[in-house]
Amino acid sequence: MTSRITQPTIEIEFDRGRHHRAKIGFVLLATEQTIEDDVMKLRPDGVGIHFARAAIPDSITNASLAAQVDLLADCASTLLPDGSLDVICYACTSGSLIIGEERVHAELNKGAPHARATSLIRGVIRGLNEVGAKKIVVGTPYLDEINAREVAYLEEAGFEVLSISGLNLEKDSDMVRVRPDFIARFAQSIDRADADAVFISCGALRTLDVVEQIERQLGKPVITSNQAMIWDTLRLAGIDDNISGYGQLLSQH
Repeated sequence: MTSRITQPTIEIEFDRGRHHRAKIGFVLLATEQTIEDDVMKLRPDGVGIHFARAAIPDSITNASLAAQVDLLADCASTLLPDGSLDVICYACTSGSLIIGEERVHAELNKGAPHARATSLIRGVIRGLNEVGAKKIVVGTPYLDEINAREVAYLEEAGFEVLSISGLNLEKDSDMVRVRPDFIARFAQSIDRADADAVFISCGALRTLDVVEQIERQLGKPVITSNQAMIWDTLRLAGIDDNISGYGQLLSQH
């Protein structure tokens, strides 16, 4: 029987691929329902976005977040094992501050050794520094046990936290349903005249939808988790595109 399998007689031609500018990976919580949409909405042309998920119950506590550390390396290893990933980020604000940036980065690089490692809290800190914030107010959806850790972490990073206000939500499935118009009113309610910036914490909150509106209303920089994370990962990947409509961090820095 004659084989029907043949080899092409022309030489294969390659280009740089669809994601020729950069490739960025994110390790998400298994419960996450907001970050993927936000990142893809702001993705510049030529930038590849890749996601993995780390198991967690629908309960965001200090203990459940601390347990994530043992999952990060394996999750990172599933993202582009050819080594072409440029940046990898643990996409959880509270988780990255509970575990700590250095440990997060080390675990991510076990799985993706050629990528620049970052974390959501690192992006927030860089973003706050970029807009010149020293005194800040913070709004979160978290339980008080997480808020206390967040204050300590941000103060250790050099900020004066004038106040932190939490919504006392435990379930990620509740955090993703907080209305954006409520988030805008919440931000206004916690602002203080002596605050250089307002930080709305948590990747699950849909703050990206209203950050531009909040900045206009308050007349000062507003940093949100996903806005800062997107800015941080793009800049680490060498992508300097300014993106308008989502706050001054992305449009001016």
